[in-house]
Amino acid sequence: MRKTEHPQIIAVDLFCGVGGLTYGLQSAGVSVRLGVDIDPDCAHPIEKNSKAVFLQADVASLDPNIVAGVFEGAKVSLLAGCAPCQPFSTYSRAAKQKHGDAAGDNRSKDWRLVEHFGNLIEQVQPDLVTMENVPPLAQQPIFDLFLKKLKGYWVDWRVVECQTIGLPQTRKRLVLVASRLGPINIPEFEKPLRTVQSVIGDLPELTAGGQDPKDPLHRASKLSSVNLKRIRHSVPGGTWRDWPEALRSSCHLKETGATYPSVYGRMRWDAPAPTITTQCFGYGNGRFGHPQQDRAISLREASMLQGFPKGYSFLPDEKSASFDKLGRLIGNAVPVKLGEVIGELFFEHVAKYRSPDTKH
Repeated sequence: MRKTEHPQIIAVDLFCGVGGLTYGLQSAGVSVRLGVDIDPDCAHPIEKNSKAVFLQADVASLDPNIVAGVFEGAKVSLLAGCAPCQPFSTYSRAAKQKHGDAAGDNRSKDWRLVEHFGNLIEQVQPDLVTMENVPPLAQQPIFDLFLKKLKGYWVDWRVVECQTIGLPQTRKRLVLVASRLGPINIPEFEKPLRTVQSVIGDLPELTAGGQDPKDPLHRASKLSSVNLKRIRHSVPGGTWRDWPEALRSSCHLKETGATYPSVYGRMRWDAPAPTITTQCFGYGNGRFGHPQQDRAISLREASMLQGFPKGYSFLPDEKSASFDKLGRLIGNAVPVKLGEVIGELFFEHVAKYRSPDTKH
């Protein structure tokens, strides 16, 4: 059940996406007033599932007065954001090594969004700041530049193992918090481990290519005849090595040293899921096979493993939306539980350093 919102912390969520961070912060009691994203598809999930207003805008050219206006009269202001992480991802760095800087982290438009986020912090001077991103960002010069823009703030950051915050995923995220109110620290989280079964175990059964008539998101992608044979030979937590040799792909038989152990795998009921990606609906794209049924996980299952509630609405017409489009929205989302624990951390911090009667 979502906790009652408290107006003590007023927030703006930059790069809000479909609202994972917004929903998590609101679950903790933060009043998120504005969600900003360049993607118009994010309007529906933000305004349908939260109390925030959506603004379609490029953060690179966002007027700081808009953000400052939202914070006017706030007792405590919070500027939150997760800039697109593609420039810092493992895939992008591998592409750079293979194809040169033009294919990797060459200070592209996305790369500089972290810098634009820092510029807004300098211009607006919110009481609190949080940023979430992929761990490799911490090794990049742009991260050092971002930290320099937090002059006058107490800052802490660390890589968080998301299963330790109660998310049923083995996902690692860089989390940064900053405050003008006083010293702030990210604790060692020790939430109880949540398993795949505890989250999606009660959903209706599906076949590959099937759909739940009551839920347009609870649908599974089709499988070719060979992939149906493969998944029937797959065991929870196993790899393609569990298959008969006749079912193995040619790339698995090459003596190149590249074994691709993380594809064509089944999840385990008794463990967290792997990192949910934008291609999580595809059996051959990772360990995205259902633990028991002969199919990949459904879009609804993917969203629930990201922490979204069962009835969360991502698009106004989800029935006709493609797997690729919905997978992109779900896989790129900030896990809801991460937003919730960040919100709880900030409330504990504010209670320590700011009187309830103090105004911004």
